[in-house]
Amino acid sequence: MTNEEAEESPSPEEQNAAEDESIESEEMEETALEIEEGDKEEESYEETVEEEAEESRRRVEEEEEEFVEERIYTIPLRRAWIASPRKRAPRAIHIMKSFVQRHMKVGEATFEEETEERERGRVIISKEVNEEIWSRGIEKPPRKLRIRAARDAEGNVTIFLA
Repeated sequence: MTNEEAEESPSPEEQNAAEDESIESEEMEETALEIEEGDKEEESYEETVEEEAEESRRRVEEEEEEFVEERIYTIPLRRAWIASPRKRAPRAIHIMKSFVQRHMKVGEATFEEETEERERGRVIISKEVNEEIWSRGIEKPPRKLRIRAARDAEGNVTIFLA
């Protein structure tokens, strides 16, 4: 080889440096594409989260509008403490349901209409109320509970914490 040819052809070190630069530039392009895709995924995720939140707000508003009648009661649960310790929380649930049935007039009918009334109206306990009764375990339900009873258009009464 002559000096001119040696100068024109890159040395092995220069070839490795050039390859490293091309590999680095390819990696940078790939990471840039990944970042753009990640941004798109985050944007789509944020959009879906916002849409779901808006739908849940609409559902809550519809539920609030559905209620025909709403009353607030303080239910005495002291009679649950008469039962044996392992039956107190279930008895408190039963006392609360019967109290709401009596005061909101759910399911009152004559013998012939009884089956129709049972289908139309019933007492529904919300998760928060149930957790409040069971919060201290089966043996120690609260002595009294303040609730909000709401009747919907179908005649069902839902119990919420007041």
